[in-house]
Amino acid sequence: MRLRLYHHHDGARIAYREFGAGPPLALLHSGLLSHKEWEPAVEQLADRFRVVLPDLPLHGDSEDRPRHPYTLDWFAEVLGGFSAEVLGSRPLLAGHDAGAEILMHAVLRGELTPSRLVLMPNRLHAPPMHPWLHAAWQLTTRAAAIPGLDGLLSYGVPMVFTPERGARLSVRANPAAADLFRHAFADVPGNSRLARSWAKCAGSWPRGTQAHLLELYPRLDMPVLLLWADQDPMHPLANAEEALPRLPRGQLRVLQSTGFLMAYDDPVGLARELTAFCG
Repeated sequence: MRLRLYHHHDGARIAYREFGAGPPLALLHSGLLSHKEWEPAVEQLADRFRVVLPDLPLHGDSEDRPRHPYTLDWFAEVLGGFSAEVLGSRPLLAGHDAGAEILMHAVLRGELTPSRLVLMPNRLHAPPMHPWLHAAWQLTTRAAAIPGLDGLLSYGVPMVFTPERGARLSVRANPAAADLFRHAFADVPGNSRLARSWAKCAGSWPRGTQAHLLELYPRLDMPVLLLWADQDPMHPLANAEEALPRLPRGQLRVLQSTGFLMAYDDPVGLARELTAFCG
């Protein structure tokens, strides 16, 4: 895959990889991970699409300087600029977890207009399944804004997000999921700049129930696919089933025997569903 860079007008840098030829299909990864979340499915998708895998800001090789606001509005604006320059008009867009939240927010703000939209497991309009865990993450991450704690806290991150934890997120116990986590957090220890940036993001990221989305779903007037896992403890299928009737052109597909890391549990099935919907 070729590594390329997109430079936003405010100086933010988005690193992305692309593979294959055809209509552009961009896949946005989940929070804390990187473009490598999609690598198991890329080969099957590249036969039909120009697969574009960006690292979201604060992830992978993308922007991590604390001078940016890292609000959801800012993420949406940067994604809009990235889409216009790299993907062109009315691209095919898919996102998972935080990537799906940013994508949906950008569409609802009018920052981009995909021809087709794929939302993979995310919290949608519901509260986090483990609110105490989410609150602990925000409290700890925001503490990195305190001088002297930024670098110290960065050393503790890999102790929490271990490769073994990554492997447990694969329902089928794919050992490659451990490498995914190992890569995602390899550059975190000692990176005080990244810690301060994450502190800003944690302080502004929406918390609790996003009930307002129930009224906004009807504005998603393009074809929307809810592509869900059946065994993801963080994003239950019931949330997608509740959202589906409110989507004017929505459909729901469920990958059996998959969890949070669908591309590691069933890369062929994931590519098949994306191709059937987007192709």
